[in-house]
Amino acid sequence: MYEGLPWLYIGGGLAALVVSYVVGDSHAVGLLVGLAGLAALLGGVVVLLRRRDYRELRSQYGQPDLTDHRDQR
Repeated sequence: MYEGLPWLYIGGGLAALVVSYVVGDSHAVGLLVGLAGLAALLGGVVVLLRRRDYRELRSQYGQPDLTDHRDQR
């Protein structure tokens, strides 16, 4: 479930943006749904990128580069 959560946010955000476009007659409802969709889309992208950066950082610290240690000796 945790792995698919950003994609759920992105999909829900895109769906809300489509609904806000279709419900364009009612300005207040369309605006609220559109803003919620944009927030969900942005939140999903942010979570996806943060998780990617965390995994890269964790792999760098898990396997430090050995050439740096040889130069210090």
